[in-house]
Amino acid sequence: MKSPTALKSSELHLLKLLEQTIFANPFSDHQIHAELKMSGLPPTATHDERISSIIDLVTDLFRQLEARGQHSLQDFLPQDRGYMQNAYIFDFFYAYRHKFDQLIAAQSRAGDTPVKIPFAPEAIALLEHRGFTKAQVRQYFALAWQLRRAFYFIETTLVGRSNIMKKLRHDLWNNVFTHNLDLYARYLFTRMEDFSTLILGGTGTGKGTAAAAIGRSGFIPYDEKNQCFVESYTQSFVSLNLSQFPESLLESELFGHRKGAFTGAVEEYRGVFDRCSPHGAILLDEIGEVSIPVQIKLLQVLQDRTFTPMGSHVASRFKGRVIAATNRNILQDVTGGVFRSDFYYRLCSDIITVPSLKQRIEDDPQELTDLLSHVVERMVGRPTPELEQLVRENIERHLGPDYPWPGNVRELEQCVRRVLLKGEYKGAMPAGTASETLMAAIEEGTISAQSLTATYCRFLYARHKNYEEVGRLTGLDRRTVKKYTESTPAP
Repeated sequence: MKSPTALKSSELHLLKLLEQTIFANPFSDHQIHAELKMSGLPPTATHDERISSIIDLVTDLFRQLEARGQHSLQDFLPQDRGYMQNAYIFDFFYAYRHKFDQLIAAQSRAGDTPVKIPFAPEAIALLEHRGFTKAQVRQYFALAWQLRRAFYFIETTLVGRSNIMKKLRHDLWNNVFTHNLDLYARYLFTRMEDFSTLILGGTGTGKGTAAAAIGRSGFIPYDEKNQCFVESYTQSFVSLNLSQFPESLLESELFGHRKGAFTGAVEEYRGVFDRCSPHGAILLDEIGEVSIPVQIKLLQVLQDRTFTPMGSHVASRFKGRVIAATNRNILQDVTGGVFRSDFYYRLCSDIITVPSLKQRIEDDPQELTDLLSHVVERMVGRPTPELEQLVRENIERHLGPDYPWPGNVRELEQCVRRVLLKGEYKGAMPAGTASETLMAAIEEGTISAQSLTATYCRFLYARHKNYEEVGRLTGLDRRTVKKYTESTPAP
């Protein structure tokens, strides 16, 4: 048996540069600098050009090593194997990245049934040939799948060229893989359920989209026997809007109930914690709206990782990640005693802020163009410059460049729909217009009781900017006021 051979200093230098490229956040300037340094290309080079050049360098290195009889990890000295392991994984990832992309699309079509992976035997054989153990092969095959999924969901669902959106994508990647991919791969890839996340941002900014990108990007083990991953990523994210349910039903929605647990419980019901995948995440949206008693029960889930369905005495274990989101000033609520400080500190392993559309456009005016293209393509099913221009002209004619977009991305989506349906959109209804419309509808007798209440709540909120004050004036509870205020007004 041939003795392991030491790497040359020039080879080690190349592998150390490659390591910097591998472990850098793909949404960071650091990765761009690392790729430029290794490839030797000018700053004008695209990402694809840089990666292509690096792949060529790595391929040439492998050719030289194989000519010396070094084909697998065992052919290198122990101190060099870590560098070669990273190089082999890099080569493996880029050899199969397009097939992983095809797998994302195939799994989306298949839904919750895990799809068989036709290229798995070939890919696994490559890693085994290069000296990886069975356990390492399973881990790195699943990690490559996770990396590609995470990049896809963060890159394609959170569009925008502004610096604050680049920071958001950067922060989401770190939330999934930590700031150090090597640390994650060695210690944390199956331990991320201990890291809760709090997402902050205004209504309609895309907090749910950001949460979904995290939830669908978790590590999912590979099932070698069935040649598929143990579950579909479509099952790995569950969302619950806490403000939609009255207090009497919220506990059942969260923890589930047994048959006969209360009047009307005619059958067993699985709550959202029970439905959450051990490889995924749960979004508790509008976390700032829940009462102190509910906060205490949720705190227990985070601390003990257990919950008990209503009507049961048997605790169940929760294994997923918790993501919470709110549009409230949560620190102000903590100071005011509305939100428990111990619950807050359990939630905030990471805090991610989703910027408003106004901030995004101020940061880069081309952001609106990017978003329009994205929204129109999603609605129509393909890029449609003609429709983008139609909406753009409406915005320029009726709203102008300084329109604040109070409803954020959600309002932009409604703007596109309104222009396509009615030919124009003139913006969110100002308070004065709302009061005039309300009085006219009352005099004409053309408004329903629900629309009357909703319009009145929106009118009062536009004036007072405070749900509690609107509740005091209307005699409604805060949750109901918020529901009416955020409901979409009739066109």
